Amino acid sequence: MELVVSPAHLRLRNRIERITGVDLFPGGDVRSAFAAGLLAGDPTAEAFVAETFHGEMGGAAARELLDEALRVGIDNVPDAPESMRALFAEFETVPDWVDPDLVEQGAAVWRRWGYSLGAVGNAGTMDTYTEASLAVPLSLAGGYAGSSALNRYLETSRWWLEVCRPGAVLTPGSTARAISLRVRVMHVSVRARVFAHPEWDAERYGLPISQSEMMLTLLGGSVGPAFGLTALGFLTSPSEVRAVLHFNRYLGHLVGCRVDEMYPDTYADGLRLLYYFDATRKHDSGRLGSELVESFVPAFAPHPGMRGPGRLRALFHLHLQAGYTRLFMLPWNRRAHRLPSGLPGVAMLIGRAPFIAVIEVARRVLPGVDRWWQAGSMRRWRRWHAWHSGSRVEAFDATAPLRR
Repeated sequence: MELVVSPAHLRLRNRIERITGVDLFPGGDVRSAFAAGLLAGDPTAEAFVAETFHGEMGGAAARELLDEALRVGIDNVPDAPESMRALFAEFETVPDWVDPDLVEQGAAVWRRWGYSLGAVGNAGTMDTYTEASLAVPLSLAGGYAGSSALNRYLETSRWWLEVCRPGAVLTPGSTARAISLRVRVMHVSVRARVFAHPEWDAERYGLPISQSEMMLTLLGGSVGPAFGLTALGFLTSPSEVRAVLHFNRYLGHLVGCRVDEMYPDTYADGLRLLYYFDATRKHDSGRLGSELVESFVPAFAPHPGMRGPGRLRALFHLHLQAGYTRLFMLPWNRRAHRLPSGLPGVAMLIGRAPFIAVIEVARRVLPGVDRWWQAGSMRRWRRWHAWHSGSRVEAFDATAPLRR
């Protein structure tokens, strides 16, 4: 696909390069790979979904078969089709480039970021809803639209919580790996149904949930928070950024994201890719993007029947999420939508930043502080997730119908 760079971004890029010698854009080969990735999907998983979920077997039976294979192992499912065996073989193969130590160091960064990772990542994601190629699949699937917005965020949070457990993503049979494969299959199922939907314009948008768009979510879990959370006291070193990039690259492998040609190795390369995405936006999502943006933060508001501590707790998180949105959505994108002011949340976030910075400095000299900081962040994040989720079980359902 041809990507058009905005004149304002191009002028800034040229001015910075002329003054400093630093190019704000990635190299030409990466730009070409990014454009090509907008048309690329996940052939291995697509073959499995087409044969099972969307084939004669049907969604319910295919889901049971997948659950069984995840529970007992693919070798113990004699009637598994070849497309399923190919998917599991690819999923269970650890690529040669994986460094287990770096993966664990990256997971530790997520554990330190905790709740803030999800909040800043989602604020950054809301900022991308200017693009119809991202907004149309989410609107059709319905997970982040209207009253269900919080439920889908809780589902995503469950995945985040599982994959950053120590050693989880490299442990065969772990919950983290099982959820990752379900997410991969769900994405492929949604991709196929959205692509066939009359609202999808393949000539304009490329492929739904494309390789390049999945890669952007990996940057939203690595260089994005590493950069943004610095203002809130989180001091992530360049070596830690490299580790969290490596961790997210492996997460990408698990969920079917093949971005070897363009995936960044360094902090700077990751920021260049994010700038290039911003420079090539089309701002064509219209009312669909507005619905997605305006659904999320209000979903944290107290329910009408809430009273006492529960209501105060919900209000706290409502203002906190609004604060993250005010800080981490681009102002000109945020102003286009009706959102809570976010000022109380900003005050809370800025007010605690010095205390976080002190802990971040202390953890570098005292290993015990680092362990305490990780454990505390994860405990608070899990407690929030359990409170909001209640008895609801995350489904990661590849059979859920499109909302229209």
